[in-house]
Amino acid sequence: MTKKEIKRILRIIFIIASISSLWFVPWILVKAWILPLPETVQEQLNEGIDHGFDGMIVYVDQAGKSPEFYAAGWHDRKEKIPAYPQALFKIASITKLYVAVATVKLVKAERLSLDKTLNEYFPELGARIENSDKITLRMMLQHRSGIPNFVDHPDYWTEPPESRQETLEYGLDLPANFEPGEDYGYSNTNYMLIEDLIKKVVGYSHQQYIKEEILIPLGLKNTFGSLHEVNLNNVMSGYYVGIEKDFKTENIGLMIATAEDVGIFLRALNDGSVFNEGEQEIYSTVYEYEHTGLMVGYQSIAKYYPGIDTVIIQFNNTTNFEGYEWNLAEIIYGRIVKIIKKKTVDDNKILQSSLK
Repeated sequence: MTKKEIKRILRIIFIIASISSLWFVPWILVKAWILPLPETVQEQLNEGIDHGFDGMIVYVDQAGKSPEFYAAGWHDRKEKIPAYPQALFKIASITKLYVAVATVKLVKAERLSLDKTLNEYFPELGARIENSDKITLRMMLQHRSGIPNFVDHPDYWTEPPESRQETLEYGLDLPANFEPGEDYGYSNTNYMLIEDLIKKVVGYSHQQYIKEEILIPLGLKNTFGSLHEVNLNNVMSGYYVGIEKDFKTENIGLMIATAEDVGIFLRALNDGSVFNEGEQEIYSTVYEYEHTGLMVGYQSIAKYYPGIDTVIIQFNNTTNFEGYEWNLAEIIYGRIVKIIKKKTVDDNKILQSSLK
């Protein structure tokens, strides 16, 4: 058998395998992926609503251009209020970026140490967290502590916690997922403990410290630490597939912000302007420069693309932890990135042509 024949057979096998694999992928994802790429971000958002999301918001900040704002679907499905770009949104785990920056500021000020152990900071929890004498603050920031994620507790979803302390309890008295520093395991418990540590060190809430050290210096007036600080009518409703309830009234302590405020923060994080001297060098060793967020009723993606010097934020308010909504949101986001990159290339061609 010649090499050419072998390649032909391998190509056929690959095609058959690819086609077979589609039977295991929800067709809505295939459809969303193979549809012709729209010309505009707005058209892509409208497609997203057609795919089943109740509401979507996108913010685009490209250097040298005015920010762009997009929205589609419902802000409030029951009241028939259309989605609008300036709505407040529960940003879920994007909150971790702000907490990591705040922690680094305290480290640079020598009020915290990355190498001190959890047991040194919280001796009262020593017996309730395995390896607490080996887990450092650095490991917690990096999700390398081995501390179990409280949302993985078997009772978390059947008996949801009603307070911050109850939430933390679901992450305590459990065997470690791995030895400290030996692996990576994303754990919300890490960051809940870090938030409590910030409060312990500064003497007041971590939300207030973030406001003083990050939000006010950046001029972010539409970012908040709690639902108690905002008008609920301004918060985008959140929905779970198959449930009529609006989840926007659930207050679990994560941050709430507009897409624009998140975008401004993300650019400041990436260009270093959120940091004082010496802080960014520390931050780069402990955490990342982009994030996603997921909680009941709310999904968010916040990323910066250096090749086109652009921040792109996407919010959508429909979730289903047992379904494909997260994958669908990522497909839509990826297509929006392609639209923006294509437009950037086209604009550059037009500019170059005009200069000839």
